[in-house]
Amino acid sequence: MTQWIGETFTSDAGWNLLESLVDVGDRMAGSEGEREAAELVRDALDRVGARNVRLAEFDVQGWSRGDSAVRAGGTVQDCIALPRSPAEAAAGELVDLGHGLPEDFEDADLDGKVVMAASNVPDYYDRFVHRREKYYHAVEAGAAGFVFRNHVEGCLPPTGSVGTDEDPIGDVPAVGVSKEVGARLARRWEGEEIEVAVEADVHDATSQNVHAELGPDTDEEVLVTSHVDAHDIAEGAMDNGAGTAMVVEMAKALAAREDELDTRVHFIAYGAEEVGLVGSGRDAEERDRDAIKAIVNNDGVVRGRTLSFYTHGFDALDEAAEAVADDLGHPVTTIPEQGPHSDHWPYVQWGVPGYHVMSETGDEGRGWGHTYADTLDKLEVRDLREQAVLLTELTVRLASDEFAVDHKDPEEIAAALEAEDQAEGMKIIGDWPYDE
Repeated sequence: MTQWIGETFTSDAGWNLLESLVDVGDRMAGSEGEREAAELVRDALDRVGARNVRLAEFDVQGWSRGDSAVRAGGTVQDCIALPRSPAEAAAGELVDLGHGLPEDFEDADLDGKVVMAASNVPDYYDRFVHRREKYYHAVEAGAAGFVFRNHVEGCLPPTGSVGTDEDPIGDVPAVGVSKEVGARLARRWEGEEIEVAVEADVHDATSQNVHAELGPDTDEEVLVTSHVDAHDIAEGAMDNGAGTAMVVEMAKALAAREDELDTRVHFIAYGAEEVGLVGSGRDAEERDRDAIKAIVNNDGVVRGRTLSFYTHGFDALDEAAEAVADDLGHPVTTIPEQGPHSDHWPYVQWGVPGYHVMSETGDEGRGWGHTYADTLDKLEVRDLREQAVLLTELTVRLASDEFAVDHKDPEEIAAALEAEDQAEGMKIIGDWPYDE
């Protein structure tokens, strides 16, 4: 065991890919940069010894940003458009809904108004409320426009897409503003008319998933995944260049341990995650989900030293992660709740056992993610290497004939979402796939 660990601790394969990815520039879904990044990942997987390396293309709704503005009281306030916002302008009275919790929308008169909501939730609230949930509550209430206010200091307007799978372009213009601009808007112009204006190019585009394999030619397989695309405003180092670097580093380590694999390991680096899990959704529709033994989805790793695992109520996954952590003397956190906001979810929602692996950072919400500050300097190669050791060992154990985890009935996943008060939000954003 010590030889592969030593090789992983001195490997530059993942970090070198990460540097190349952040240097691409714009990796927005459907862009030339995303295609270039996918080819870099393909070539990196080939170099580390993975087999059958290939790209699988699919159509995607393209969206490229132009100028955007919030105009208030004769001033123009800094903002950025939220991807897949319609290219429109809308004016209305500004209503600041604070955190924008579901109950904040219930009694508010928002018809024809411009709604502002924060990117976080209060400490006392029992679940995360996603940006798209806040947006579609505003749309349902008749809002004319939407302003998404960051909770992180530093003059950092947040990004993040709107739209649904059925209607990829949102209903009303939407922008992100920094915490500082949001505070200014609320203090000076709440109750007064402001304008939200978005310019964007909406077009047909193509994205792609990157595939590779290791291990025996079994019908069953373990998926090791990440996403290649990133928001165009930053380097996308944390979200999710680091996760894709992790997939390559794990492939390198697994290639050295291939004779230990009892089950095929299938690596996938998805395209178009940031605009609605499009790449993973397409793959999940085409794949025999009954043949997926487990998923290890890396989205948010390397940002901190300690890994956390959403395990979606699969006790065997909790136990496997904790056993690896105990054996290697490295702490982890397991979270049994449902986590419906990354590329494992198009499979897990139908009962496929899956992890969403990320790092603990101590930050509330996304921290630097989805802002200009998502840059390489905030990551450390040590964390990539340490976590690659843990996740490689975990994957070998998941692929073992000795490990078993039962799939769940989709009704059980739906019931868990209801019990965790996540169903309402998923329904309003069009992400509820279950029959009523």
